[in-house]
Amino acid sequence: MKLEKVVNILMWVLLAVSAILIVSLMSNISEEDADAVMGSWININLNWTYILLGVAAGFAILGALYFTFTDKDAAKKGLTALAFAAVVVGISYVIASDAIPQFFGVEKYVADGSLTNTIAKWIDTTMITTYVLLGLVIVSIAVSSVARIFK
Repeated sequence: MKLEKVVNILMWVLLAVSAILIVSLMSNISEEDADAVMGSWININLNWTYILLGVAAGFAILGALYFTFTDKDAAKKGLTALAFAAVVVGISYVIASDAIPQFFGVEKYVADGSLTNTIAKWIDTTMITTYVLLGLVIVSIAVSSVARIFK
């Protein structure tokens, strides 16, 4: 049997199981908040969703790794993009300040330990990285538009 056929059959089985679970959930919905049967069907559906999400993410990662390692050009492009991202984050980290920002209610976050100098530095790093990438996107859009005019 071809791989396409197996995948197609598997997709129909997953769709059937999902449909049965949804119908079972819908038939057990009640007005009571403390209905144990409805709660168990909600948990079953949520667990099924988590399973499907995990399997899909796993296949996506494995597929990406497979195609990256089998295609040398894709591997070079991927590593170049990863290196560029690391450089942008590194420069942003060097530029970032570790000073705790002053705003209304900051004392509460500092007192309970959820805002420290390290966390403030990483927040600043993330903001600077976002600004740099946004600027690069705007510049690339402008350059491609200008280049298209001259073609």
